[in-house]
Amino acid sequence: MNVRTNHGSIVEYLHAAEQRGERFDHRPDPAPVTEIPDPLIECDFCSAPEAAWVYRCADQRTDIHRITAQVVGVSDYRDRHRAARARRTDTEHAVTQAWGERWSTCGDCANLIEARDLFGLIRRVVDAMPPKLTQGKHLIRTRGHLYDTYSTMFATLASGRGRITPGHPLGIWPDDKPEERAP
Repeated sequence: MNVRTNHGSIVEYLHAAEQRGERFDHRPDPAPVTEIPDPLIECDFCSAPEAAWVYRCADQRTDIHRITAQVVGVSDYRDRHRAARARRTDTEHAVTQAWGERWSTCGDCANLIEARDLFGLIRRVVDAMPPKLTQGKHLIRTRGHLYDTYSTMFATLASGRGRITPGHPLGIWPDDKPEERAP
């Protein structure tokens, strides 16, 4: 589940699939994953079902801004038939996307993370996205956002990974003691 905040207060919760434009028949109802019987855990990267691994990194947040004004030159506007380039763009803070510090992955995405193949991971994720996010000029923007998010994840990646198993949705980590594992 994804969380959007505005100046520290929660604006909305979204199913991960809603980020990709899919619809659900119910609103998200946040609960700790350890309290959900048999949770559906998708890959946080390519959205493949049944994630196999969990990685930890620094807590990540993405600030999303919206355009409030664009300034163009009058002659440029006239000469380019209303297709002028913006000389200045003013924005304001809209929401903050909270990604967290745990990332669930399928086996194929985990292989790319283990190999530290950032561009391979971005390629795999883009291939799994709906066309409306990857066609034309959207592809450049989407890859840029993924690069920003994933390069931070790679830079702060903790050593090791947890294996997701039934009854252990947060993963069993090699350095865990049995009594510390999530139920």
